[in-house]
Amino acid sequence: MAETAENGGVAEVIAFAKANHLANLIAIDNTASAHFIEKYTALVENGFDLVSSNKVANTVDFEFYTQLRKTLAENQKRYLYETNVGAGLPLIDTIRLLHLSGENITRIKGVFSGSLSYLFNAFSEENRPFSEVLLEAIDRGYTEPDPREDLSGNDVGRKLLILARELDLHNEFNDVQIENLIPEKLASGDVDNFINRLGELDTTFEKFKKEQDENHVLRYVGELYGDLTHEKGGKLEVKLVSVPKNSALGQVKGSDSIFEIYTESYGENPLVIQGAGAGAAVTARGVFGDILRLAERE
Repeated sequence: MAETAENGGVAEVIAFAKANHLANLIAIDNTASAHFIEKYTALVENGFDLVSSNKVANTVDFEFYTQLRKTLAENQKRYLYETNVGAGLPLIDTIRLLHLSGENITRIKGVFSGSLSYLFNAFSEENRPFSEVLLEAIDRGYTEPDPREDLSGNDVGRKLLILARELDLHNEFNDVQIENLIPEKLASGDVDNFINRLGELDTTFEKFKKEQDENHVLRYVGELYGDLTHEKGGKLEVKLVSVPKNSALGQVKGSDSIFEIYTESYGENPLVIQGAGAGAAVTARGVFGDILRLAERE
């Protein structure tokens, strides 16, 4: 779709809609393209609402982010992207409603990545080398084709940034402090070379595992905290941590995601949203849910 758009496809779609007097138009972006988001403004200005599982438009520079929302407001159009974080889980909408109602959200913490959730759940509970568990995750299709995309933490960082911006924070991606799990010596080279050298990860991660307190497990988490009432007061961190096995984060199973939302009203008892946070089926259901919400409005 992104390639078609670059070749004039969006202009043709807009022209067709105008020529046939079509109404209640929705443009759906299920790509991961940084180029296709450049077509969003033209679509909105020509009567399209937007539904997107593509995270790029919400994580590029803040100027684009704010200009898009200005264009949406001027044209009385909506942009729904519930699947950007948590796939089909009702996370973004919950955070948005809490914020708009005047609730002071003080912290958001969670396991944002379904692939890394599976990886560290299995590694923490089973007596197997990290490389073996990672290879299993690759074979099951839980990771990106190049698993370094997951292990770098950039995807979790983008999701955390999206939530920060929902709270009207003016952060950029380079504000996110990310613990990259890939050793420098394995960061370059092709995918096959990386997979052939997975065993070089085992010593480091076994050390992490053994240094934990008793009844603790490893989790790769994203955390937003600080003065979230100030546009630049938030701290965004992505890191590998050890948590008690009986805690909310510690009890996550399989490839589930979990998000803890702390507010002034909830105090130290967070609102918890948990479930399948990745996968084609749940993402498709989330996209369809956004389409239905727009259809109901019309």
